[in-house]
Amino acid sequence: MNGFAITGGLELALCCDLVIASNNAFFADTHAILGALPAWGLSQRLSRLIGPYRAKQMSLTAQKIDAAKAHEWGLVAEVVEPNRLMPRAMELAQEIAKLDIDVVARYKHLIDGGFSLSLEDALILESESAEASSGNFIANARA
Repeated sequence: MNGFAITGGLELALCCDLVIASNNAFFADTHAILGALPAWGLSQRLSRLIGPYRAKQMSLTAQKIDAAKAHEWGLVAEVVEPNRLMPRAMELAQEIAKLDIDVVARYKHLIDGGFSLSLEDALILESESAEASSGNFIANARA
């Protein structure tokens, strides 16, 4: 993120797997000012990322938060200088691209799917997924 992520832009950011912001970025939810309710998941994703109290503070006041606060609250993974934003994003993308695409997809499923479950059910999901893929791990380790 480099600039403003307001309302719909914030909703799109919340759909990302990873958000890096420049210190020029600002985030706000202005749905209430517009007299509208979010339709792309903001009311559910935001509270899960930053907690219900902070989500209500942002959404019910249309409070704009800067990149540093967004990082402190867990809305973004890291904050960099504007000239480092794209190079840093590319560094992370290259690190992810080195990995097995199936493992990345399954890991993302574990994180995303498990997050909506109770810890007990999420641990079962992880255990079952690990058991199902252990044959692949052993085969890859031998290769």
